[in-house]
Amino acid sequence: MQSLTVPGTLDSLKPIADFVLAAAAAVDLDKKTAYKLRLAIDEIATNIILHGYEEAGLEGEVQLSAVIDDQKLEISLEDQAVPYDPLQTEAVEEEELQRPLAERRMGGLGVYLAIQGVDQFRYERVGDRNRNIFVMNRPQAAVFQNGDRS
Repeated sequence: MQSLTVPGTLDSLKPIADFVLAAAAAVDLDKKTAYKLRLAIDEIATNIILHGYEEAGLEGEVQLSAVIDDQKLEISLEDQAVPYDPLQTEAVEEEELQRPLAERRMGGLGVYLAIQGVDQFRYERVGDRNRNIFVMNRPQAAVFQNGDRS
């Protein structure tokens, strides 16, 4: 299991992205899938930093861990910011997505894209910690008729 702890500041977004991309490369995620995972984690990490820490007048850290097994890559973000469950954010309706950008209401789209961009998303409140869990299924090697794997 890999892990990383960074300050809950915007300067930490680059090391967070590097951590995510390294974990994605370790399980051979293609560029598009790795980008979706990075975008999802970046969105939630940004919300933690801006809303959970800065706007609340708090300081803290963001802890990341990656667990890799034969089936999936699971990355967890943990923080001690104010409680926030992204799954409780009001869903963005299809009608809202069809409106011109200038006519859309503010907020919610980033969380929507984060959750939709991964194979599975879970939120847990454990004691005084928020835990956001992102799961991407590992690509399966193709099996050819002669049994060779590529």
